[in-house]
Amino acid sequence: MNIQEALEKRILILDGAMGTMIQRYTLNEEDFRGGQFKDHSDDLKGNNDLLSLTRPDIIQVIHEEYLEAGADIVETNTFSGTSIAQADYNLEHIVYELNKKSAQIAKKATDKFTRQNPDKPRFVAGSMGPTNKTASISPEVTDPGYRAVTFDELAEAYREQAKGLIDGGADVLLIETIFDTLNAKAALYAVQELFDETGKQVPIMVSGTITDASGRTLSGQTVEAFLISISHAPILSVGFNCALGAKQLQPYLQNLAEQSPFYISAYPNAGLPNEFGEYDQGPDAMAKEVEKYLEDGLVNILGGCCGTTPAHITKMAELARNYEPRKLNRKDAKDVKGMVI
Repeated sequence: MNIQEALEKRILILDGAMGTMIQRYTLNEEDFRGGQFKDHSDDLKGNNDLLSLTRPDIIQVIHEEYLEAGADIVETNTFSGTSIAQADYNLEHIVYELNKKSAQIAKKATDKFTRQNPDKPRFVAGSMGPTNKTASISPEVTDPGYRAVTFDELAEAYREQAKGLIDGGADVLLIETIFDTLNAKAALYAVQELFDETGKQVPIMVSGTITDASGRTLSGQTVEAFLISISHAPILSVGFNCALGAKQLQPYLQNLAEQSPFYISAYPNAGLPNEFGEYDQGPDAMAKEVEKYLEDGLVNILGGCCGTTPAHITKMAELARNYEPRKLNRKDAKDVKGMVI
Protein backbone atom coordinates (compact mmCIF):
# COMPACT_ATOMS: atom_id res chain seq x y z
CA MET A 1 0.00 0.00 0.00
CA ASN A 2 1.45 3.38 -0.97
CA ILE A 3 0.78 6.63 0.86
CA GLN A 4 -1.99 7.78 -1.49
CA GLU A 5 -3.85 4.51 -1.06
CA ALA A 6 -3.51 4.88 2.71
CA LEU A 7 -4.87 8.43 2.55
CA GLU A 8 -8.01 7.15 0.83
CA LYS A 9 -8.72 4.88 3.78
CA ARG A 10 -8.00 6.96 6.89
CA ILE A 11 -6.47 10.04 8.44
CA LEU A 12 -2.72 9.57 8.59
CA ILE A 13 -0.80 10.72 11.64
CA LEU A 14 2.42 12.66 11.18
CA ASP A 15 5.00 12.69 13.96
CA GLY A 16 5.74 15.57 16.34
CA ALA A 17 8.70 17.85 16.98
CA MET A 18 12.24 16.54 16.55
CA GLY A 19 13.94 19.47 18.28
CA THR A 20 11.75 19.16 21.37
CA MET A 21 12.78 15.54 21.77
CA ILE A 22 16.48 16.21 21.15
CA GLN A 23 16.49 18.89 23.87
CA ARG A 24 15.57 16.24 26.42
CA TYR A 25 18.97 14.61 25.95
CA THR A 26 20.90 17.75 27.05
CA LEU A 27 23.66 17.01 24.55
CA ASN A 28 27.06 18.69 24.61
CA GLU A 29 29.50 19.80 21.93
CA GLU A 30 31.16 16.39 21.83
CA ASP A 31 27.86 14.71 21.00
CA PHE A 32 27.45 16.92 17.95
CA ARG A 33 31.05 16.48 16.84
CA GLY A 34 31.38 12.74 17.29
CA GLY A 35 34.53 11.24 15.80
CA GLN A 36 33.85 12.48 12.29
CA PHE A 37 33.94 16.19 13.18
CA LYS A 38 36.16 16.26 16.28
CA ASP A 39 38.63 18.63 14.58
CA HIS A 40 36.09 20.81 12.77
CA SER A 41 36.83 24.54 13.02
CA ASP A 42 33.35 25.75 14.01
CA ASP A 43 31.16 25.11 17.05
CA LEU A 44 28.57 22.49 16.13
CA LYS A 45 26.30 22.32 19.18
CA GLY A 46 22.75 23.08 18.12
CA ASN A 47 23.13 21.67 14.61
CA ASN A 48 20.47 19.03 15.22
CA ASP A 49 20.59 17.63 11.69
CA LEU A 50 24.22 16.64 12.27
CA LEU A 51 23.14 14.13 14.91
CA SER A 52 22.04 11.81 12.11
CA LEU A 53 25.76 11.29 11.52
CA THR A 54 27.20 11.63 15.02
CA ARG A 55 24.38 10.25 17.23
CA PRO A 56 22.17 8.19 14.91
CA ASP A 57 21.14 6.10 17.91
CA ILE A 58 19.26 9.07 19.37
CA ILE A 59 17.51 9.92 16.12
CA GLN A 60 16.51 6.27 15.66
CA VAL A 61 14.99 6.13 19.15
CA ILE A 62 13.01 9.34 18.57
CA HIS A 63 11.57 8.02 15.32
CA GLU A 64 10.57 4.79 17.02
CA GLU A 65 8.95 6.64 19.93
CA TYR A 66 6.72 8.50 17.50
CA LEU A 67 5.89 5.32 15.59
CA GLU A 68 5.05 3.59 18.85
CA ALA A 69 2.80 6.54 19.68
CA GLY A 70 0.81 5.92 16.50
CA ALA A 71 2.52 7.98 13.80
CA ASP A 72 2.04 6.75 10.24
CA ILE A 73 4.59 9.19 8.83
CA VAL A 74 7.93 10.22 10.36
CA GLU A 75 9.96 13.15 9.11
CA THR A 76 13.66 12.85 8.49
CA ASN A 77 16.00 14.85 10.70
CA THR A 78 16.85 17.23 7.85
CA PHE A 79 14.92 20.45 8.46
CA SER A 80 18.16 22.43 7.99
CA GLY A 81 19.72 19.95 5.61
CA THR A 82 20.58 22.29 2.73
CA SER A 83 23.98 23.71 1.85
CA ILE A 84 22.51 27.18 2.49
CA ALA A 85 21.57 26.37 6.09
CA GLN A 86 24.64 24.21 6.78
CA ALA A 87 26.89 27.07 5.64
CA ASP A 88 26.41 28.52 9.14
CA TYR A 89 28.59 25.65 10.36
CA ASN A 90 30.88 25.40 7.32
CA LEU A 91 29.41 21.99 6.57
CA GLU A 92 28.08 22.48 3.05
CA HIS A 93 30.15 19.52 1.87
CA ILE A 94 28.25 16.94 3.94
CA VAL A 95 24.72 17.77 2.74
CA TYR A 96 24.17 14.77 0.46
CA GLU A 97 25.57 12.35 3.04
CA LEU A 98 23.53 13.98 5.81
CA ASN A 99 20.24 13.68 3.94
CA LYS A 100 20.84 10.15 2.70
CA LYS A 101 21.80 8.91 6.16
CA SER A 102 18.84 10.68 7.80
CA ALA A 103 16.44 9.02 5.37
CA GLN A 104 18.05 5.62 5.97
CA ILE A 105 17.62 5.99 9.74
CA ALA A 106 13.95 6.89 9.38
CA LYS A 107 13.39 4.11 6.84
CA LYS A 108 14.90 1.54 9.17
CA ALA A 109 12.41 2.60 11.84
CA THR A 110 9.36 2.60 9.54
CA ASP A 111 10.29 -0.75 8.01
CA LYS A 112 10.48 -2.25 11.49
CA PHE A 113 6.97 -1.10 12.38
CA THR A 114 5.50 -1.99 8.99
CA ARG A 115 6.81 -5.55 9.38
CA GLN A 116 5.12 -5.74 12.77
CA ASN A 117 1.78 -4.69 11.28
CA PRO A 118 1.68 -4.88 7.46
CA ASP A 119 -1.93 -3.62 7.46
CA LYS A 120 -0.68 -0.31 8.86
CA PRO A 121 2.25 0.70 6.64
CA ARG A 122 4.51 3.49 7.86
CA PHE A 123 6.12 6.12 5.65
CA VAL A 124 9.18 8.38 5.61
CA ALA A 125 8.74 12.05 4.74
CA GLY A 126 11.94 13.74 3.64
CA SER A 127 11.89 17.07 5.49
CA MET A 128 12.92 20.06 3.36
CA GLY A 129 12.86 23.21 5.50
CA PRO A 130 12.67 26.82 4.24
CA THR A 131 16.41 27.58 4.74
CA ASN A 132 17.50 30.61 6.75
CA LYS A 133 17.27 32.99 3.78
CA THR A 134 14.36 34.47 1.86
CA ALA A 135 14.19 35.11 -1.87
CA SER A 136 11.36 37.66 -1.64
CA ILE A 137 12.41 39.99 1.15
CA SER A 138 15.55 42.06 1.65
CA PRO A 139 17.39 41.52 4.94
CA GLU A 140 18.72 45.08 4.60
CA VAL A 141 16.30 47.79 5.74
CA THR A 142 18.23 50.42 3.81
CA ASP A 143 18.34 48.37 0.59
CA PRO A 144 14.93 46.89 -0.22
CA GLY A 145 16.11 45.58 -3.58
CA TYR A 146 18.88 43.45 -2.08
CA ARG A 147 18.46 39.66 -1.83
CA ALA A 148 20.70 37.38 0.22
CA VAL A 149 19.96 34.40 -2.03
CA THR A 150 18.83 33.82 -5.61
CA PHE A 151 16.22 31.46 -6.98
CA ASP A 152 18.90 29.42 -8.75
CA GLU A 153 20.98 29.12 -5.56
CA LEU A 154 17.94 27.86 -3.68
CA ALA A 155 17.05 25.40 -6.42
CA GLU A 156 20.56 23.98 -6.50
CA ALA A 157 20.58 23.54 -2.72
CA TYR A 158 17.17 21.89 -2.67
CA ARG A 159 18.06 19.59 -5.55
CA GLU A 160 21.07 18.25 -3.63
CA GLN A 161 18.96 17.73 -0.53
CA ALA A 162 16.16 15.99 -2.41
CA LYS A 163 18.60 13.63 -4.12
CA GLY A 164 20.05 12.55 -0.79
CA LEU A 165 16.60 12.01 0.71
CA ILE A 166 15.34 9.94 -2.22
CA ASP A 167 18.53 7.89 -2.42
CA GLY A 168 18.16 7.20 1.30
CA GLY A 169 14.67 5.80 0.84
CA ALA A 170 12.23 8.66 1.55
CA ASP A 171 8.69 7.73 0.48
CA VAL A 172 7.59 11.34 0.09
CA LEU A 173 9.22 14.78 0.09
CA LEU A 174 7.82 17.36 2.52
CA ILE A 175 8.57 20.99 1.64
CA GLU A 176 7.63 22.57 4.94
CA THR A 177 7.36 25.64 7.14
CA ILE A 178 7.10 27.85 4.06
CA PHE A 179 7.31 31.50 5.04
CA ASP A 180 8.32 32.63 1.55
CA THR A 181 6.54 30.92 -1.34
CA LEU A 182 9.34 31.84 -3.74
CA ASN A 183 11.65 29.60 -1.72
CA ALA A 184 9.07 26.83 -2.01
CA LYS A 185 8.75 27.33 -5.74
CA ALA A 186 12.51 26.93 -6.02
CA ALA A 187 12.21 23.65 -4.12
CA LEU A 188 9.36 22.45 -6.34
CA TYR A 189 11.33 23.38 -9.46
CA ALA A 190 14.41 21.55 -8.18
CA VAL A 191 12.48 18.43 -7.25
CA GLN A 192 10.72 18.25 -10.61
CA GLU A 193 14.05 18.75 -12.39
CA LEU A 194 15.50 15.88 -10.35
CA PHE A 195 12.51 13.66 -11.20
CA ASP A 196 12.93 14.40 -14.90
CA GLU A 197 16.64 13.65 -14.80
CA THR A 198 16.52 10.44 -12.79
CA GLY A 199 13.17 9.08 -13.92
CA LYS A 200 12.33 8.39 -10.29
CA GLN A 201 9.42 10.14 -8.58
CA VAL A 202 7.98 10.30 -5.08
CA PRO A 203 4.90 12.23 -3.93
CA ILE A 204 5.34 15.83 -2.74
CA MET A 205 3.74 17.39 0.33
CA VAL A 206 3.74 21.16 0.82
CA SER A 207 3.18 22.91 4.15
CA GLY A 208 3.10 26.67 4.62
CA THR A 209 3.25 28.86 7.69
CA ILE A 210 0.77 31.56 8.65
CA THR A 211 2.87 33.77 10.86
CA ASP A 212 0.30 35.83 12.77
CA ALA A 213 -3.32 36.96 13.05
CA SER A 214 -3.10 38.73 9.67
CA GLY A 215 -3.62 35.33 8.07
CA ARG A 216 -0.63 35.76 5.79
CA THR A 217 2.77 34.21 5.28
CA LEU A 218 5.85 36.23 6.16
CA SER A 219 6.20 37.23 2.51
CA GLY A 220 2.64 38.61 2.58
CA GLN A 221 0.52 35.96 0.89
CA THR A 222 -3.02 35.12 1.93
CA VAL A 223 -4.20 31.51 2.11
CA GLU A 224 -5.70 31.81 -1.38
CA ALA A 225 -2.56 33.32 -2.88
CA PHE A 226 -0.38 30.66 -1.31
CA LEU A 227 -2.55 27.90 -2.75
CA ILE A 228 -2.53 29.46 -6.23
CA SER A 229 1.25 29.87 -6.12
CA ILE A 230 1.99 26.20 -5.59
CA SER A 231 -0.95 24.60 -7.39
CA HIS A 232 0.92 24.17 -10.68
CA ALA A 233 3.00 21.40 -9.14
CA PRO A 234 1.91 17.73 -8.97
CA ILE A 235 1.56 17.75 -5.19
CA LEU A 236 -0.05 15.16 -2.96
CA SER A 237 -1.06 17.46 -0.12
CA VAL A 238 -1.02 21.05 1.02
CA GLY A 239 -1.37 22.37 4.54
CA PHE A 240 -0.03 24.47 7.36
CA ASN A 241 2.38 23.96 10.24
CA CYS A 242 4.28 25.89 12.90
CA ALA A 243 3.92 29.52 14.12
CA LEU A 244 0.41 29.04 15.53
CA GLY A 245 -1.34 26.67 17.89
CA ALA A 246 -4.24 24.48 16.77
CA LYS A 247 -6.94 26.94 17.84
CA GLN A 248 -5.31 29.92 16.11
CA LEU A 249 -4.72 27.91 12.92
CA GLN A 250 -8.33 26.73 12.59
CA PRO A 251 -9.79 29.54 10.40
CA TYR A 252 -6.92 29.44 7.93
CA LEU A 253 -7.06 25.67 7.69
CA GLN A 254 -10.80 25.90 7.10
CA ASN A 255 -10.23 28.37 4.27
CA LEU A 256 -7.60 26.14 2.69
CA ALA A 257 -9.73 23.00 2.96
CA GLU A 258 -12.67 24.72 1.27
CA GLN A 259 -10.59 25.66 -1.76
CA SER A 260 -7.95 22.99 -2.18
CA PRO A 261 -8.26 20.04 -4.57
CA PHE A 262 -5.41 18.31 -2.74
CA TYR A 263 -5.23 16.34 0.48
CA ILE A 264 -4.94 18.61 3.52
CA SER A 265 -2.30 18.40 6.26
CA ALA A 266 -2.05 20.24 9.56
CA TYR A 267 0.59 20.05 12.25
CA PRO A 268 0.37 23.06 14.57
CA ASN A 269 2.50 23.94 17.56
CA ALA A 270 1.58 22.92 21.09
CA GLY A 271 -0.15 26.24 21.68
CA LEU A 272 1.64 29.57 21.65
CA PRO A 273 5.08 29.99 23.27
CA ASN A 274 5.36 31.44 26.77
CA GLU A 275 7.67 34.33 27.72
CA PHE A 276 10.63 31.94 27.65
CA GLY A 277 9.83 30.63 24.19
CA GLU A 278 8.63 27.29 25.56
CA TYR A 279 5.42 25.45 24.72
CA ASP A 280 3.22 24.56 27.68
CA GLN A 281 0.13 23.06 26.05
CA GLY A 282 -0.25 19.47 27.14
CA PRO A 283 -1.48 16.53 25.06
CA ASP A 284 -5.08 16.63 26.36
CA ALA A 285 -5.50 20.36 25.81
CA MET A 286 -4.04 20.20 22.33
CA ALA A 287 -6.14 17.17 21.41
CA LYS A 288 -9.28 19.05 22.41
CA GLU A 289 -8.42 21.86 20.00
CA VAL A 290 -7.33 19.54 17.20
CA GLU A 291 -10.58 17.56 17.45
CA LYS A 292 -12.34 20.52 15.88
CA TYR A 293 -10.40 19.83 12.66
CA LEU A 294 -11.71 16.28 12.71
CA GLU A 295 -15.28 17.21 13.52
CA ASP A 296 -15.33 19.64 10.59
CA GLY A 297 -13.74 17.15 8.20
CA LEU A 298 -10.79 19.40 7.37
CA VAL A 299 -7.78 17.09 7.33
CA ASN A 300 -6.22 14.00 5.81
CA ILE A 301 -2.88 14.26 7.63
CA LEU A 302 -2.57 15.39 11.24
CA GLY A 303 0.48 15.86 13.45
CA GLY A 304 2.39 18.26 15.66
CA CYS A 305 5.12 20.85 15.32
CA CYS A 306 7.05 22.82 17.97
CA GLY A 307 6.58 21.59 21.52
CA THR A 308 4.81 18.37 20.61
CA THR A 309 5.94 14.97 21.87
CA PRO A 310 4.94 11.31 21.46
CA ALA A 311 2.30 11.90 24.15
CA HIS A 312 0.67 14.55 21.94
CA ILE A 313 0.80 12.22 18.94
CA THR A 314 -0.78 9.38 20.93
CA LYS A 315 -3.79 11.56 21.74
CA MET A 316 -4.16 12.65 18.11
CA ALA A 317 -3.93 9.07 16.86
CA GLU A 318 -6.60 7.97 19.32
CA LEU A 319 -8.91 10.75 18.17
CA ALA A 320 -8.32 10.25 14.46
CA ARG A 321 -9.51 6.65 14.60
CA ASN A 322 -13.02 7.95 15.30
CA TYR A 323 -13.26 10.22 12.25
CA GLU A 324 -13.31 9.89 8.48
CA PRO A 325 -10.67 11.69 6.42
CA ARG A 326 -11.57 14.75 4.35
CA LYS A 327 -12.91 13.54 1.01
CA LEU A 328 -11.74 14.80 -2.35
CA ASN A 329 -14.48 15.45 -4.89
CA ARG A 330 -12.68 13.89 -7.83
CA LYS A 331 -15.57 14.35 -10.25
CA ASP A 332 -15.71 18.11 -9.88
CA ALA A 333 -12.32 18.80 -8.35
CA LYS A 334 -10.57 21.57 -10.19
CA ASP A 335 -7.43 23.31 -9.22
CA VAL A 336 -7.36 27.08 -8.88
CA LYS A 337 -6.44 27.42 -12.54
CA GLY A 338 -9.56 25.52 -13.62
CA MET A 339 -7.79 22.33 -14.68
CA VAL A 340 -9.33 19.01 -13.78
CA ILE A 341 -6.97 17.01 -11.56
